[in-house]
Amino acid sequence: MPESLGVAMLAVLAFSASDLAQMRFCVSPMWEAGTSFKLLNSGSAHPVHRPWIEQVRPRVAAAGLDRGWLAELIPPTGYVPDFLNPAPVGPAPALAEELAGILAAPADRVRRELDRVEQDQGFLGPRLRALHADPQARMVRVAEEITTYWELALAPYWARIRAVLDADVFHRARQVAEHGVGRLFNDLHTSVSWDENALRLARRQGSLSRQNAGAGLLLIPSAFTGQRPLTRVTPPDPPQLAYPARGIGALWESRPVPRTDALAAVLGRSRTLLLTELATPASTTELARRTGLTAPAVSQHLTALRDAGLLSAHRAGRSVLYARTSAAEAVLAAPR
Repeated sequence: MPESLGVAMLAVLAFSASDLAQMRFCVSPMWEAGTSFKLLNSGSAHPVHRPWIEQVRPRVAAAGLDRGWLAELIPPTGYVPDFLNPAPVGPAPALAEELAGILAAPADRVRRELDRVEQDQGFLGPRLRALHADPQARMVRVAEEITTYWELALAPYWARIRAVLDADVFHRARQVAEHGVGRLFNDLHTSVSWDENALRLARRQGSLSRQNAGAGLLLIPSAFTGQRPLTRVTPPDPPQLAYPARGIGALWESRPVPRTDALAAVLGRSRTLLLTELATPASTTELARRTGLTAPAVSQHLTALRDAGLLSAHRAGRSVLYARTSAAEAVLAAPR
């Protein structure tokens, strides 16, 4: 997420056998948090993400996140500090693990990257000036705001987003197994190509070589990167390449309501009705209005569904949003 890709140039990253051996895929919550916030902060509509934006933007504004720490750290265009994307330690780290990496960023590195923000934007906002003065104390506030944003904007939708990202990783891994690394890179994006043991990225701003990048490569599918891949290069960490995942176009499409007679015989009609209504996350009050059930009855059913692992709950200001889990999606999708 760090650089703007508007400058037309070609970056070339050479690969040794050791680099190829250290290449891996990763699903990163922080990449989704940063790129999705950038989209919201841009104020623009989006042909694919419009349903998500319409639901999330009012919540983010009500929480004051559109004028908080993230609003200064993640401008609509330009450089975003690299410390917001620590190198993931596994294939699918939890948000808490990545926040720990952010909190562990050395103070001198935080200041150096904030200096680059100032150079890119022409100024530092009041919060970033405070962060520059005392990174260790202020970074805790940044982490708290990221957690709040995650609960409001991404956690209720994570099962759906994660399914798209996991499907992309499965597809790419199969490509490597059946056709090799060259096919993988040449199919990743039109601006990415593989030739003579080197990865070539068109329209990347800044140089890219093994002299200014760590070993290996992290490939990170993303739902919110936009039309072009984004990179993070901070040695000694391996370089990160976040690219648009396959299947994003259908991410927010309405799904056909399944036949639920058999499911209702097991769960009961009210609970089955609530599950089908939760194609998008909703509160107890909203579900009561939609279904005609009383609020206490809805609350009781939601608690039972949550205890069964079919729903997750996420605080959004004074209310709680309920969302279907991947287990619920699998149950609803199962043939009757």
